[in-house]
Amino acid sequence: MTKVATPSPNQAEVILVGCGCPLRGMGWYHAVQMLGNECPSAKLCYIVEPWFLGAGKSGPGGAEFADFKCQAEDDHQVGFYTSLADVPPVADGVKRLALISGRTIDNPRLLCEAIAAGCTVIYLEKPGATTVAELETMKKQAADAQVQICMGYNKNVCKYVRNAREFASSTEGSHVTFVSNNTYENNASSLGECFERNAEGMLKNMAIHELALLASFYDVTVDNIESVEVDKEYSSMQTLPGPSGKEFTDFDKVKFTIKTKTGKQVSVQADRCGGDTSYAKVCDADGNEMFRHCMPDDEDKANVSVLEAKYPGAMPYFFSQDPDYATVKERVAKLCATGEEAKDIATIDIAISALQIAEYLTPLMQKELEA
Repeated sequence: MTKVATPSPNQAEVILVGCGCPLRGMGWYHAVQMLGNECPSAKLCYIVEPWFLGAGKSGPGGAEFADFKCQAEDDHQVGFYTSLADVPPVADGVKRLALISGRTIDNPRLLCEAIAAGCTVIYLEKPGATTVAELETMKKQAADAQVQICMGYNKNVCKYVRNAREFASSTEGSHVTFVSNNTYENNASSLGECFERNAEGMLKNMAIHELALLASFYDVTVDNIESVEVDKEYSSMQTLPGPSGKEFTDFDKVKFTIKTKTGKQVSVQADRCGGDTSYAKVCDADGNEMFRHCMPDDEDKANVSVLEAKYPGAMPYFFSQDPDYATVKERVAKLCATGEEAKDIATIDIAISALQIAEYLTPLMQKELEA
């Protein structure tokens, strides 16, 4: 390959770290959106993919990745590498962004490598790292290098979240509940597999987006929590065997309300088996529902139909959240390219707070449900 993609003056030069398998990997979908010009401030120039360019080349997904690589090279002049260290040095005047979309456990190492590769902004998928201590170390490393970290908490920019917040802000005494649902079957086999695959637990995985919303928009931090009211009638915790035979204890559904010392109040409801619609609702002071906005709504469903035809067999959640993924990338890329504030995008501080809240709530709620 002779020519390599180069960004225009108002674009960030993007290195995607962790593409994964076409139709299945979140990194692949990030690439598709950028190559399709859905994020005008982002120019995808390099993809770092150690697995499918190495040991996974001849395994499942290897042939599909090879096809995608050829197309990206031929049509978009994207350069492919097995490590960040192999990517060519950043050119003078170019603003380089790393979008890290691999395994959470690898993020601390990849952050250091992205800093060394000359990236001035780093986009991390949620939750950023497996522990609060790792996130705090990463925050310091980035700050020391004058590098900004943005988090891929896409619900921060979701239409249903924004509309519920706006409605509540204009309604005295109102109360917001964020509801997150998944589509697992309500049986021991399905939930046991879920518990094992997401062994960090519901609050660090499925509901971490909602905890980031609380940290971003409702001043919720562990130090600022005045009280937590657990809806014990709704919430459920089970101990189930996973596919390995080992037992795992986790919540299959939770509902709780947090009051802060600064006078704010907000609720979260999450259900592993609740279906494919998530929403935010606003109630008045007496608990009567005044407003609800669901995701996907009719506009989203029309877009989903178009994307299903365009990428048959891809992961369904790519499509329902497609506009939000593009919005987050565009705002982060524009921050990198021009310095413009990335409005509503979660920072590393929000990521730290969300993980701290999860670690605070989990034993508290386990104790409540065991009582």
